[in-house]
Amino acid sequence: MACISHSFGASMKLNQLPVTSQRQFPNKISQLFFPQTGNWRSPKFCDSRNFCRHLNRYRSYTTVFNSVSSDNGVSEERVSVLVIGGGGREHSLCYALKRSQSCDAVFCAPGNAGISNSGDATCIEDLDVFDSSAVIAFCRKWGVGLVVVGPEAPLVAGLTNDLLKAGIHAFGPSSEAAALEGSKNFMKSLCDKYGIPTAKYETFTDPSAAKKYIKEQGAPIVVKADGLAAGKGVIVAMALEEAFEAVDSILVEGSFGKAGSCIIVEEFLEGEEASFFALVDGENALPLESAQDHKRVGDGDTGPNTGGMGAYSPAPVLTQELQSLVMSSIILPTVKGMAKEGCKFVGVLYAGLMIEKKSGLPKLIEYNVRFGDPECQVLMVRLESDLAQVLLAACRGELESVSLDWAPGSAMVVVMASNGYPGSYDKGSKIQNLEEAEVAAPGVKIFHAGTAVDADGNYIATGGRVLGITAKGKDLEEAKDRAYRAVEEIKWDGGFYRNDIGWRALPLKQES
Repeated sequence: MACISHSFGASMKLNQLPVTSQRQFPNKISQLFFPQTGNWRSPKFCDSRNFCRHLNRYRSYTTVFNSVSSDNGVSEERVSVLVIGGGGREHSLCYALKRSQSCDAVFCAPGNAGISNSGDATCIEDLDVFDSSAVIAFCRKWGVGLVVVGPEAPLVAGLTNDLLKAGIHAFGPSSEAAALEGSKNFMKSLCDKYGIPTAKYETFTDPSAAKKYIKEQGAPIVVKADGLAAGKGVIVAMALEEAFEAVDSILVEGSFGKAGSCIIVEEFLEGEEASFFALVDGENALPLESAQDHKRVGDGDTGPNTGGMGAYSPAPVLTQELQSLVMSSIILPTVKGMAKEGCKFVGVLYAGLMIEKKSGLPKLIEYNVRFGDPECQVLMVRLESDLAQVLLAACRGELESVSLDWAPGSAMVVVMASNGYPGSYDKGSKIQNLEEAEVAAPGVKIFHAGTAVDADGNYIATGGRVLGITAKGKDLEEAKDRAYRAVEEIKWDGGFYRNDIGWRALPLKQES
């Protein structure tokens, strides 16, 4: 068994979990019952028998702590939460849930080395998140009352459907509603039907017809795989030849498999991109704070698209006026339209927007049906509300009575990625000085996305996007300074990062 961190975080296999019928309790009180932190990594404590003895002592206080009221004096339902996924988004969700006063325990499946070592959740590394029966059995055994599905693939596969049938609260849309992200053609058709502003487009399965349309429209133009492509299925072609190559790559060569059996060709929108998030309970929508992502791999927004190289919140480009307009013209028509189509949406609507240069108005580029990554990181460090209770309210259709509290100031995340990303990249390079980086400046939190621990206990890179170095500050300039001070402390020869996260927002801030 892996050693248990000072905050009761661990990476476990299903058959290694202690046998008990009682649920786990808040990480923050663990030091009352466990040995001092200096002894946690000793071989004696890592022994399964000793772990169970200390854990049972810890759990004997179940009744006392279940009756504790929240800070505002209102008794809240206590809940244990399972987060599905293992990236930076899921790490930040675990971090926010761990801080929730009403949350008894946080599990993460499969999680990653950074999540478990930080103590932000107990990672269940061998729980198959695509096996609904296994997830349901785990929830029943461990008293999990809320499942938060991070990535899009389990949503599209119907995990939420199965959890709801089993009577378990699940935050995330059904497979039918997840088609908003799972099929760009479905999303575009919904926009047409309900008058939601988006780019002009056509759908193709025939390469010749697609190329003919592209030639008629001219470049620049955008070519998209219809299905899920891990954030890489969008090609912004600045020349006709580049667009033709994208068509051949997707439709002829099958570079995205089934996700590319159909393509969307849409007009190129010039302007500034922004991310807009809203929690949805099927009928009501509650906007989150604004954020802005950086999709291109290189400084100055150059190079190919990625899953995201950094983000900040709030985003000055999304003024209060624009946010109100996005809610009225894009989010609410989508929520009502989905309900009319017989597939109510419950979860996070993540609208990728283009604030058009010529009109100054927002248009919908695409929908994601989960928290964005890396935007989730900056949102979760700023959120001050009890996330567990907010998500339960969404599951129950009670968002109308919910308001959210946010930390003032700004937050920024700088993504560190493996050399070669978003193309092929090497795995296994050593990462050092993470502990020093996290104390390099106030308000720094490092979220892990693609890390593991080698036989010598060193962190190694296992993914494309590997770390999210996140920092808060009184304003964006301070958040940026703190984030990059932390980045510079990290020793990792196999990685790179953008040096200009926030470059669009800082001039706007200075002018205002």
